[in-house]
Amino acid sequence: MSTTTPQSPAAPAATAPGSVGVVTPQKAVFDAPITLSAGVTLPRFELVYETYGTLNATASNAVLVCHALSGSHHVAGVYADDPKSLGWWDNLVGPGKPLDTDKFFVVGVNNLGGCYGSTGPMSTNPATGKPYGADFPVVTVEDWVEAQARLADRLGIGTWAAVVGGSLGGMQALHWTVAHPERVRHALVIASAPQLSTQNIAFNEVARQAILTDPDFHGGHYYEHGVVPVRGLRLARMVGHITYLSDDQMGEKFGRELKNGELQYSYDAEFQIESYLRYQGDKFTRYFDANTYLITTKALDYFDPARNCGGDLRAALAPAKAGFLVVSFTTDWRFSPERSREIVYALVHNDRDVTYAEVDCNFGHDSFLLDDPQYHDVVRAYVDNIAV
Repeated sequence: MSTTTPQSPAAPAATAPGSVGVVTPQKAVFDAPITLSAGVTLPRFELVYETYGTLNATASNAVLVCHALSGSHHVAGVYADDPKSLGWWDNLVGPGKPLDTDKFFVVGVNNLGGCYGSTGPMSTNPATGKPYGADFPVVTVEDWVEAQARLADRLGIGTWAAVVGGSLGGMQALHWTVAHPERVRHALVIASAPQLSTQNIAFNEVARQAILTDPDFHGGHYYEHGVVPVRGLRLARMVGHITYLSDDQMGEKFGRELKNGELQYSYDAEFQIESYLRYQGDKFTRYFDANTYLITTKALDYFDPARNCGGDLRAALAPAKAGFLVVSFTTDWRFSPERSREIVYALVHNDRDVTYAEVDCNFGHDSFLLDDPQYHDVVRAYVDNIAV
């Protein structure tokens, strides 16, 4: 199965070497109820997804890509009606790229609670006929993996050749290996952690409070009022974006440069970094949903596979049978290399097959999204050895 179509002259990005071309999102509807970690049951749900490459006859070449906080199902390629809509991991997924779609059948899915077409706060609540809004339940990494497993069943995929993810996506890949150990042959856990640090939970809470205290939030039911909590969501993104960058990167890119060349003695954006953050915040409010932001940051906070094992990560990861590639980045202070090494330590002490790479990259947490040659070579070398 493939969503790719012949390359179109109207989509120049689709003709670039290594592109999967023009892609089309698909929707899977599940009429069987799903009970979430919060104890709430959704009577039915929908997942929007995309696929790249061709599933082989034995369904042994399927790779699941799990997205991070603001990611989506649109991992690679472009849309026919928007040639600039490049997938968020297009530099990694495509013919001849590290996740080679000439070899693998790659699946990207928008998680439950998302705002890109899967069932979430913007969806109609069958009990009220109105958007769920704040009534949509909190979801967890565990819930996402269970929904993804149902999608795998629908696609005829019994076992993933690999489950891949960066940041929050890496947490999903890690959970796949313990929740469904027989269904994952390899896991690529990139720029991730076994659970959030106290500092990370604190950053998420500041971001949530910015949204929750916005006068246009209306208790999460702002859809009914025809407004968006722009101020809160903008500030949440600005706070989050700071944590995705390294201090060195911000210094090199912006320094203390002034926007207008001289001090204005005002509270407007005077430094280039201020202007950049405001731009990122404004852009985010045009495509992301505030309720989804709240839900996703809570999923980050709650993830802790060792919670039910007395804090023992080694015991928590004992069920895993997959081979692992764990990748960290030297300047990532949000999910530092030390956090990745905790995962590696637990896996090694369970006699799992683990490859660990600590990549010297100057771009902070966002390094996992970028086209760094050393990083991509590491992924390529590992993935090339995955048999299908």
